[in-house]
Amino acid sequence: MRFAITYYKNNIAGKNIAVQFKKLAFSPQIPIIELNKETIYSNDINEKKYPELKNIEFLVFASTHRSKENKPALTVHAPGNWRSAELGGIQGKACISSAFILKYLFKKLHENVNKNQEIKNKYEITLEATHHGPLINIPCCFIELGSTENEWIDESAAKILAETILSLEKFNKKEHEKWIPCFAIGGTHYCPNFNKIQLNSKYAISHIIPQYVFPITETILKEAEQKTLEQVKEVLIDWKGCGKSEERLNLLNLLKKLGLSYKRTSDIEKM
Repeated sequence: MRFAITYYKNNIAGKNIAVQFKKLAFSPQIPIIELNKETIYSNDINEKKYPELKNIEFLVFASTHRSKENKPALTVHAPGNWRSAELGGIQGKACISSAFILKYLFKKLHENVNKNQEIKNKYEITLEATHHGPLINIPCCFIELGSTENEWIDESAAKILAETILSLEKFNKKEHEKWIPCFAIGGTHYCPNFNKIQLNSKYAISHIIPQYVFPITETILKEAEQKTLEQVKEVLIDWKGCGKSEERLNLLNLLKKLGLSYKRTSDIEKM
């Protein structure tokens, strides 16, 4: 598939990942775009400003990951804001992302990390709930290296992320037609239940709406469905991570109103 990479020129991890990617495959067929502004605030990424994005099917943002705990982590997530937009993008708007590509990248990241025992022992691999900007019209996701400068400059970890991005060259949607495209609701920001499903089941997750976004609204559900590239077949629910009984009932009523079928994470068979 045709994809591109972008990063902010002063973002340590993003630049590190881009440098490692160029060592692996420096090709005009894979545009690598250096931004002059922080990625999360770069709502102006489009074909008019960057002609090399013409006919690009998917864009990967390479960036730093930060967390309060400062744990070493390699993360994958879709960008967007379910409510406010303190960190770029537009309030209540998410980017288009692909359930199949996010699942593919997450599985490939695990495969690549498993080949390097030192990285495997040091880093946690995790999805994140959909959060922060930018808001663009090209299907996209973030791949991040964190959570402190010690990790941002780690060339071995950056190389693994670069290898994972490069694997998109071989991505073929037809090979994964048995996957079930979904978006997910509930749980914490780092999505432990959805991590297991993304890695070890037939379900492919695009956007994730965490519990801290509740109460869920019809608008939020529509945004998650409409901003999933594939046709959503089911909504996955982390039932215990959906707050109080009235919040769960509200969620089920909204899903029924919108004609969206759902499945609880506890009922999903993991391979």
